[in-house]
Amino acid sequence: MSQAQISLGAFLMGSGHHLAAWRHPQAPSGALGLAHFRRLAQTAERGLFDAIFFADNLALLGSNELAAHTTHGEVLDPLMLLATLASSTERIGLISTVSTSYNDPYLLARRFASLDHLSGGRAGWNLVTSATDQEAQNFGLDQHFEHADRYSRAEEFIDVARGLWDSFADDAFLRDKVSGRYFDPQQLRTLEHRGEHYRVRGPLNQPRSPQGHPVLVQAGSSEPGKVLAARTAEVVFTAQQTLEGAREFYVDLKGRLAEHGREPDELKIMPGISPVLGRTQDEAEDLYAQLQELIEPQLGLALLSGMAGGLDLSRYPLDGPLPELPPSNAMKSRQALFIDLARRENLTLRQLYLRVAGARGHCTLVGGPKQIADHLEAWFSAGAADGFNIMPPLLPSGLDSFVELVVPELQKRGLYRREYRGSTLRDHLGLRRPERR
Repeated sequence: MSQAQISLGAFLMGSGHHLAAWRHPQAPSGALGLAHFRRLAQTAERGLFDAIFFADNLALLGSNELAAHTTHGEVLDPLMLLATLASSTERIGLISTVSTSYNDPYLLARRFASLDHLSGGRAGWNLVTSATDQEAQNFGLDQHFEHADRYSRAEEFIDVARGLWDSFADDAFLRDKVSGRYFDPQQLRTLEHRGEHYRVRGPLNQPRSPQGHPVLVQAGSSEPGKVLAARTAEVVFTAQQTLEGAREFYVDLKGRLAEHGREPDELKIMPGISPVLGRTQDEAEDLYAQLQELIEPQLGLALLSGMAGGLDLSRYPLDGPLPELPPSNAMKSRQALFIDLARRENLTLRQLYLRVAGARGHCTLVGGPKQIADHLEAWFSAGAADGFNIMPPLLPSGLDSFVELVVPELQKRGLYRREYRGSTLRDHLGLRRPERR
């Protein structure tokens, strides 16, 4: 039996995931154009990553004054960006975040099916439910949907999308020039969905895509998020700080699959990892110190406040403890992670924002290639992860270093592929192609 291997996604974000990455001398200056993202995508493909992944939000987050010190005003539409990058790459998967809260099921199903066709079967959809009132206010609402309501909408949204992707049978398109029949109408099914939130007639006006359905990805770790993931997700991105916490999440979520008639290998769990990487431990620590020194306290507090149910943490002493927080209608699981970290390690507000500024609650590693590979192997071998979503703190150098230093170390240990053996994202992840329902 061949040795199980780690899956890797490259989570790409402008100049890097660290809050202050854009201020570092190695960061690209000015607008981040196509050449920058093309280079990142091609580097990840050279590193044989399963996929590149872009997050998204639908508002300029924070006050204008605070946002002016961040890269929040420079967020491209990830689905458009990936459609462009499809022509610059050949094998690597293309995963885009798109919200169910402020989109239409028919249009979204059509856009992802189009990306799957145009890329030869490499599309993936990271389903999110949005998180902020600022996003709601761009769509005619005063406040964001309540947490339970937005997951209710997401449950129905994904069912509609999957039904639309199954509009045509795989062999429906005859394209018979002699008979004049382009497709067999007996192989077409009209959805006729009438639900609590959506009314969609269908069918989708496209053939069934190369993967059948684009790969379905989710990142919610709240209870409703895990319920939705157990029923529908094929990949889950999650933020975990400890091996014990990651394994507990892994066992919990995998254990929920059977009630939906699913097997454990039908879902890949990939925690986020932000590797601050150097050729040596000292070199990595120097880079980390440089980045940490560039964090402005008001930005660190704003980052925490965004996870704190809207509580203005600037009113509290920087070197005092994290106060009691009101329940959040936004990122419930991430708020719980921050609170647990602060209480477990007795961190002050300053210490807490310094801990999370590199990856917003995901695990930050500082070390050389062997140390980073040791960590990935330990979590993978302990049944805490099927792979990892790599979040370079500084781009493009952080991704370059990972491909040049960590990938060969993982290959040497037999934990990572030496070549792509398929052409679709499902091939890379070892996921089956769904049958038409």
